[in-house]
Amino acid sequence: MFKRGFKEHGPIKLSTFLLNYRVGDIVDIKANAAQQKGMPHKFYHGRTGIVYNVTPHAVGVIVNKVVGNRYIEKRVNIRIEHVRHSKCRQEFLERVKRNEQLRAEAKAKGEPAPSLRRVQPAPRESHIVSSKDNAPQTVVPVPYETTI
Repeated sequence: MFKRGFKEHGPIKLSTFLLNYRVGDIVDIKANAAQQKGMPHKFYHGRTGIVYNVTPHAVGVIVNKVVGNRYIEKRVNIRIEHVRHSKCRQEFLERVKRNEQLRAEAKAKGEPAPSLRRVQPAPRESHIVSSKDNAPQTVVPVPYETTI
């Protein structure tokens, strides 16, 4: 579970410590085996949470945990080697910027704003499959050959 990736062994990169975390940031928890201090419990490995506290060496993260039939908000303090910024909101933020740009362009041209909603793909068109040209084939396994 905590094994480092291919060619990622050794000391932790300095860029890990130079990232800024702010209260409200969404982070992914991924334990780094090179540093055992401040390592989260294995339950939280791979979870996503929200930063609620920032200290010089660690961040406090709120993670939802299923206990019985309810969700409990767990507050976990984890060193920054074991967290990274989540990319789950990246697509949403890019879409917001793109929509604002399209709105501004339409306003500059004096046109009404275009529909910016995401459109679900339509079902595929119906078609008929003919087996007249494609005769069914029987597939059988190749017999086992011995090389004695």
